[in-house]
Amino acid sequence: MGYKERLLSSEGISFPGKTYAEVVLEPAFNEAKQHLLGPMMAINKAHLIMLLEQQLITEGDAKHIARALQQLDLAALQQAKYSGAFEDLFFQVEHELLEHAGEIAGNLHLARSRNDMGISIYRMVLREKLLTTLSSALHLKEHLLLFAADHTETVMIGYTHTQQAQPTTMAHYVSAVVDSLGRDIRRMTAAYANCNRSSMGAAALTTSGFPVSRERMMELLGFDELIENSYDAIGGADYLGETASAVQLAAINLGRVVQDLLLWCTQEFGVLKVAAPYVQISSIMPQKRNPVSLEHLRALLSSCAGNAGTVLTMIHNTPFGDIVDTEDDMQPYAWKSLDLMDKAYRLLAAVIGTMDVNQEVLRQRTQESFATVTELADTLVRTDALCFRTAHHIVSGVVNKAVQEGLAAHEITLPLVNEVAQLVIGRKVSLDQEALDKALDPVHFIELRSLLGGPNPAEMSRFIESRKQQHKVHELWLQRAQDQNERALQHLDQTILSWSQSS
Repeated sequence: MGYKERLLSSEGISFPGKTYAEVVLEPAFNEAKQHLLGPMMAINKAHLIMLLEQQLITEGDAKHIARALQQLDLAALQQAKYSGAFEDLFFQVEHELLEHAGEIAGNLHLARSRNDMGISIYRMVLREKLLTTLSSALHLKEHLLLFAADHTETVMIGYTHTQQAQPTTMAHYVSAVVDSLGRDIRRMTAAYANCNRSSMGAAALTTSGFPVSRERMMELLGFDELIENSYDAIGGADYLGETASAVQLAAINLGRVVQDLLLWCTQEFGVLKVAAPYVQISSIMPQKRNPVSLEHLRALLSSCAGNAGTVLTMIHNTPFGDIVDTEDDMQPYAWKSLDLMDKAYRLLAAVIGTMDVNQEVLRQRTQESFATVTELADTLVRTDALCFRTAHHIVSGVVNKAVQEGLAAHEITLPLVNEVAQLVIGRKVSLDQEALDKALDPVHFIELRSLLGGPNPAEMSRFIESRKQQHKVHELWLQRAQDQNERALQHLDQTILSWSQSS
């Protein structure tokens, strides 16, 4: 027996080959029964309703098929193991419908294909997962806004290039996170809009010679739009790419914030204290209080970005048409990325909503820092009519001397400023010690920064209130989208149930 015959004796001589079933078909079947069965049944019901409305089947046949749909044991299908008797879940469902309704059930596949069905099923699954993730994103945004509102006057140092830069507030930092998250929400909302489009009626790729109503299928399944070009309907995969891109960027954005939070939890920073439910102890070091929830978040977000990247990589360089690369093997990576993003949003909301901020340490550190000296340069421009570059030069010299003498920023004296000014402009400056102290006060620094989007507490309160209004708009959109999908599915269930019970 040659190597080919030996291999066939192990793999089998008919479809499906043992290894093919193990590697491809069984995993796809398991994913399908968990995620795709519900949307598949919804499409069966919608297609049946549309076929009767278009007078492509008789009322009697429609009711007969409706009863068969009601008789399907969906719980058993969800528990079924892949046997190889059918290529996939679609053919197993079709087989059971034929058993219940006889040959007439075959007309349920009139003017449609696994191609347009599959794409609509994937889009229905993805839209639900997008809505779940968006709901959790809004949940996090709500907690961030509440946290920011509590910290409009929590003075802290803002960093650039990892170095102390200027005084700001915790609210200012967190509000920046809110807007970053808001953009992620907008991107996922846009991805939802392009996902929530119907492919039904495209059939294999050229539509059908039967007068089906593509528009009615769109309406029955709760889609917002129709993918008009039938080739695009079965070949386009950018709805997946857009979702993956939005989720990947959202994971990256949030990961940067989590990295800051972890750093601020160190004793060296001493800024944040994560609540007891979200820390773990050491098995050997009694003093340890590990903020592992944030570490897990960082790992979850990296995994999320990786799964989303896998989606984009699997789409890359595939032909523009119906191809398995964008189907059973790849879809779970999109679902996984959204599931991970959903979990990360919910966990971070819990951590943010319960952690403590060491406001005194932040204030003291800011007062001792040279982060305030930009305002000293600005003050010299106002009091002495100096150009900013000259004022900058004086203040730079003041900082150098203060560092040499071991002085903190709030310990800088007027004689020290005048000593440097004498060297730079040949005279003393006109401000007094009181004005100098005020210029070096971080609270004064923040109060002055009242331009749109600045850290001034009143401006921050305005900003937070405006984002709360924006949040309400997003919540209303989410509720409408969820209600639309739910109403569509309920209408299908009620219609088919009533048909199945009528004579």
